Amino acid sequence: MAEERGEGMGGGQVAAEELRLLIERAERLEEEKKGIADDIKDVMAEAKSRGYDPKAIRKIMSIRKKKREEFQEEEMILETYMQALGML
Repeated sequence: MAEERGEGMGGGQVAAEELRLLIERAERLEEEKKGIADDIKDVMAEAKSRGYDPKAIRKIMSIRKKKREEFQEEEMILETYMQALGML
């Protein structure tokens, strides 16, 4: 049982140390995530300064993550809705 091994809730010092390590690890990952987000912002700023549209680049990145069939289905639905609203 976890309680008998001093793990989890009520485990005293062992659980406190484990919890502290988990929290510190999550904090380091949050810092890395922030750093990566800042790097992406820098890339988008560079793209914009070179005349590219960052919004379009983000859309392309989103599309590239999807399977071709999934993207095509979304596009068909979007086109159907736009036609129904008289937008095409």
